[in-house]
Amino acid sequence: MPGPYRYTSPPAPKSATGTAAAVYAQAATDFGIPKPSTLIVLSSAPELLAPAWALLRESLIAGSGSRGDRELVAAGVSQANRCPFCVDAHAVLLHAHGDHDLGEAVARDTTPGDERAARLLEWGRVTRVPGAPALTPPPFARADLPSHLGTAFAFHFINRIVSALLTENLLPAGAQRWPSVRALAGRSVARVVRAAHTPGTSLTLLDSPGRGPDWAAGTPVGAAYDALRTAATTGGRLLDDADLDLVLETVAAWDGTHPPTVWPALPDRADRPGARLALLAALAPYRITDEDVAAWRVPPYTDHCLVHLIAYGAFAAVDRIESALPASLSDLTSDRETR
Repeated sequence: MPGPYRYTSPPAPKSATGTAAAVYAQAATDFGIPKPSTLIVLSSAPELLAPAWALLRESLIAGSGSRGDRELVAAGVSQANRCPFCVDAHAVLLHAHGDHDLGEAVARDTTPGDERAARLLEWGRVTRVPGAPALTPPPFARADLPSHLGTAFAFHFINRIVSALLTENLLPAGAQRWPSVRALAGRSVARVVRAAHTPGTSLTLLDSPGRGPDWAAGTPVGAAYDALRTAATTGGRLLDDADLDLVLETVAAWDGTHPPTVWPALPDRADRPGARLALLAALAPYRITDEDVAAWRVPPYTDHCLVHLIAYGAFAAVDRIESALPASLSDLTSDRETR
């Protein structure tokens, strides 16, 4: 289908049935966008569609605390990951929330004048660094930890999918670059963004959702996170054992920095194209080229396979960040559970 898609031709939403159709219906109601390209791009691998939507919905849209705070966290994550598509999207959504100055600060990559907003934005950026001491204390209430961390992890995943498989244009011809267009686009979804959304609605779309990791155990965010982890990690089956080991070892040693232009750990596309794609998806998806995709995507590989491999790399980075969370954040979770 035409649009901002690179390397895949996802099925049109109007042809969706079953769970995919239910995802689009929920997105139209709760996200305010009936055909979000950030979800459509996953539909070539429909196993990923519902869990990705669930984590996005249960954290950013229906999570506890202020939607504006979560948009700032998501914007900070997107800035840290160098994902202009998502930065522009969160600028628009901040306009929709009524935070016009913050929306423009995000779009222009300037420091917000409001000190607390600046801290939330920076906290989102810092989540890219595994084990960053600056993650504690977080600039929000303890009870809101699942929704804010869930938002961060949702966009660490989505940023990588978007950077790999979409163009940078949120709107046709890059119209989102104009402040007046950002404000107008925000007004078009303001009612939905400012509405209250019931937590847990998306969980009916998931197969046997689990309890979730410690920081979100027993919450809708935790169940959605577990479901996405299960779906995304299946893409590792597309790699042989040697390539899988290389990806896991390289990501395990990653410190959150952006790889250098000359990156010795990156395999040559002629020799190990699958490992190369997965590592780029994890650590520098904006550097994926036509040649990288063409070197790997030969028969029998399809759009379904490519989306799964990119998702595997994307979630490998999420898992590296999540597994290195400072212990003091677990203490916050313990406090929440014992109250």
